Amino acid sequence: MEKLLHRLRSILDDKGLVTASSEAEPYLNESRGRYRSEASVIARPVDTAQVAAIVHACRAQKVSLVPQGGNTGLCGGAVAGPRQLILSLERLNHVRELDLVNNTITVESGCILANLQQQAANASRYFPLSLGAEGSCQIGGNLSTNAGGVNVLRYGNAREQVLGIEAVMPTGEVLSDLNGLRKNNTGYDLKQLLVGSEGTLGIITAAVLRLYPYPDRSATALVALRDLGASIELLQTASHASNGSLSSFELIPRLGMQFACQHIPDCKDPFDRPYDWYVLLALQGSGATLSLDAILQTLLSLTLEKGIIVDAVVASNETQAERLWRLRGGMVEAQRFEGGSIKHDISVKVSRVPEFIHRAVDAVIERLPGIRPCPFGHVGDGNIHFNLSQPLEMDTREYLSLQGEVNRIVLDIVADLGGSFSAEHGIGMLKLEEMQRYKDPVSVDLMRSIKQAIDPDGLFNPGKVLP
Repeated sequence: MEKLLHRLRSILDDKGLVTASSEAEPYLNESRGRYRSEASVIARPVDTAQVAAIVHACRAQKVSLVPQGGNTGLCGGAVAGPRQLILSLERLNHVRELDLVNNTITVESGCILANLQQQAANASRYFPLSLGAEGSCQIGGNLSTNAGGVNVLRYGNAREQVLGIEAVMPTGEVLSDLNGLRKNNTGYDLKQLLVGSEGTLGIITAAVLRLYPYPDRSATALVALRDLGASIELLQTASHASNGSLSSFELIPRLGMQFACQHIPDCKDPFDRPYDWYVLLALQGSGATLSLDAILQTLLSLTLEKGIIVDAVVASNETQAERLWRLRGGMVEAQRFEGGSIKHDISVKVSRVPEFIHRAVDAVIERLPGIRPCPFGHVGDGNIHFNLSQPLEMDTREYLSLQGEVNRIVLDIVADLGGSFSAEHGIGMLKLEEMQRYKDPVSVDLMRSIKQAIDPDGLFNPGKVLP
């Protein structure tokens, strides 16, 4: 490490190297508190050339490195061991090009997602990736984990937003594919190999991203459902009746509403009585001739008449829409006030979401009476966050000691339904056992072969993704 530090000091400026424990602290703590990095060195390059030079230096000393963005991941994907280097991309934060004719923006990986959204909005364009940590997460991390969020239903995951990529490979060479072409059929799509690889194959330093016309029209409603199965009926009806404008479709259970209203000051139940299940849906579009309010009213009238929904609250302005969305965010924030929580990020076919929730809820309650399931999330794309709060009278440590057993119960059901144990949060260190148990072994072997071919020394983010 001493030889490496000497080399790094010749590569980086005064702000580029962090070794003092007090300054290193923000880079060491994983967001959920499950893991803590033990690295003593954090490198903070300012451009791609410095990233490449750092990789060369690490190769020479056989020191592995862990790329880190905003450090908001939920699976330990940016956690480093004692003889590993944390490579923070936070200073690579420039917008390199904004091409309004091509509807693309070329950004460096350290750009904070919310800032990128604002840059696009300032140019009357829309970047649709949106998630809870957008005020601090960085686009490089979003791409490395193939982040999802609330707009996947209409726009797709982070993967679908990428037209070009720049990355430093384990050899120290720079893969430069920032052409921004929508059609480029010239062999393997290498950028998509890197997206979702969690820094195990290459370090993303920049990307060309799709932009869309800014949606200057929107309509938002929180609806109460007849029952859980009605969520799929509502989704089908809304998909057909919304003229392609349905962008978000979020499931909220009664317990989630209760948690938010009890613990988060600016959350208030907008209904006069409680219901078991809700959906927060949003329509988006652009153009003066588009009347989303009329489309939404027609949709609600139709589904109310059919008995799919039993009540609805429509936001009449942006402030009211933000209050409804605050319930969705507040539900997530409030769970920490209810003791231990065992969390799952799963996906099944959209048509099987109700079946999964019913089966999984019954199974965990049978195992542990008093457990409080809070299944919520992106039912429009089959991604459910199946979170389980501890029984009220149970000790938190005792409850969390059951996590492995509870995970097995839930994920066996997911597997039986042909689903995935990781929908949008990635694998990191947290889900290595699940990769071994549930992932197709041929797929795992192919992934190992790719890793071995690209990073034979295993220097890029070791111990992540592959068991």
